[in-house]
Amino acid sequence: MLKSVTTHEATAADDAEQELTDGFNLMIDALKLNGLDTIYGVPGIPITDFGRMAQAAGIRVISFRHEQNAGNAAAIAGFLTKKPGICLTVSAPGFLNGLTALANATTNCFPMILISGSSEREIVDLQQGDYEEMDQLAIAKPLCKAAFRVLHAQDIGIGLARAIRAAVSGRPGGVYLDLPGKLFGQVMDAQAGTKSLVKVIDAAPAQIPAPAAVKRALDVLKSAKRPLIILGKGAAYAQADDEIRALVEKSGIPFLPMSMAKGLLPDTHPLCAGAARSTVLKDSDVVMLIGARLNWLLSHGKGKSWGDAPKKFIQIDIEPKEMDSNVEIVAPVVGDVGSCVSALLEVINAGWSPPPAEWTGAVSKKREDNVAKMAPKLMNNNSPMDYHGALGALRTIVKERPDAILVNEGANTLDLARGIIDMYQPRKRLDVGTWGVMGIGMGFAIAAAIETGKPVLAVEGDSAFGFSGMEVETICRYNLPVCVVIFNNDGIYRGTDVNPSGGSDVAPTVFVKGSRYDKMMEAFGGVGVNVTTPDELKRAVNAAMDSGKPTLINAVIDPAAGSESGRIGNLNPQSKLSKKK
Repeated sequence: MLKSVTTHEATAADDAEQELTDGFNLMIDALKLNGLDTIYGVPGIPITDFGRMAQAAGIRVISFRHEQNAGNAAAIAGFLTKKPGICLTVSAPGFLNGLTALANATTNCFPMILISGSSEREIVDLQQGDYEEMDQLAIAKPLCKAAFRVLHAQDIGIGLARAIRAAVSGRPGGVYLDLPGKLFGQVMDAQAGTKSLVKVIDAAPAQIPAPAAVKRALDVLKSAKRPLIILGKGAAYAQADDEIRALVEKSGIPFLPMSMAKGLLPDTHPLCAGAARSTVLKDSDVVMLIGARLNWLLSHGKGKSWGDAPKKFIQIDIEPKEMDSNVEIVAPVVGDVGSCVSALLEVINAGWSPPPAEWTGAVSKKREDNVAKMAPKLMNNNSPMDYHGALGALRTIVKERPDAILVNEGANTLDLARGIIDMYQPRKRLDVGTWGVMGIGMGFAIAAAIETGKPVLAVEGDSAFGFSGMEVETICRYNLPVCVVIFNNDGIYRGTDVNPSGGSDVAPTVFVKGSRYDKMMEAFGGVGVNVTTPDELKRAVNAAMDSGKPTLINAVIDPAAGSESGRIGNLNPQSKLSKKK
């Protein structure tokens, strides 16, 4: 389809020549006007031509094998860039596949726009059975931050502008934009079409905290004998790295990074309490949350893990409704992380007494003791590998390559890696986030490579890899510098379970014994490697990272090495019925 069409209308007076445009081109121009230059998606009716035309217009179009993975890529692109990642899908089933990623993006506060083609409204509303007929807008609304439908070409500019603002303003999240197939072919005057486009200005304005809120927070913090700062992925998203580092170092308060906030300050920083997590949660008396939520990942701010010591909570968050969600927040500070931390720094710069040495010394000693206790486990060279030996090898690689991006998912593979692999730079660790879902791995890895140009190390459990594994073809097709390491223990949690009935079917958590995932990568022209020891693993990963070639390493893990649900087995309901003998 051409960029513009020339028509000739003869009238009695004269012949007039008019330049026209259409919905395809207006959407492409609107995206480019707002600096949205990458689309992740799966082609098909009614958006195939749109993808072709976008690519021809200079937009990078990354085509996936499944919409959920494309959606996950768009979501993490939003986290890394602070611009909404764009996912493009077909109607009905394609839209539904992308909807999982959209809901996950909203839960994790990643800015993303899911754009889906859809059936015509008049047919959908009368339920007349159109091709892939579905009321997609109604389905999307409960699962995202906002949802819009554009019916007329002249409204495309406004529709995209509203979607961008909704995705990035305030607490970021997912937005759905519904584009009926007939919209793309609508024709209008090109000059009028250009005027209808909107360049979004200041889509996520700073939200300055109230001075009284800042003073209240500082007063509470000054009263602490055992203060703690918890950094969440909201702090990482804010890209206020210098301010956050200055706040921690000038205050002298130990900090605990949540998994995707690791690297805001190096995990080896003397004030990092990551290796003393249990101690600081239990013994702290004042806890300041920066871009972190008191959800299940922090035991909701109460219970055994928080100990008996009375706690006061300070919370910095852009969303007022987040305050008091689980426990009383005595000092809420509402605003964007950068503005709030800067405001706190101004007061701290005016005069501040560091926490008692008794507290910081106790945290430091606990951290050092735990690191020393863990060290021998990470140095073994067992064959088959256990998780500690394999992760010990990867820990060394990440230390030597701090600029690489680590993507991580699984059960044991995820939970143990969080504590073992140190991070040194912000936004270099990408994982399952708030919901703890499986299947983000390949989408995150692809987008990380596309958006940053940095090498990516994706460490996957064999179960987690199964949700998005076909995207290794996508990695090869675009020749991305992604090294996938699969911790293959022949099953979910462990590969040793047996069918309790004695039947011929394997247990529900068991996979094919001795699977060779590396052969998948070889099938698409990438590099496949099978390793059985930590030393072999380290050599193979280093070779992959040096070469930049798409690589998949099948890391053979002892099938008995895992534990049920990693570290969250307590969330699995236990049957109260005794088993029949």
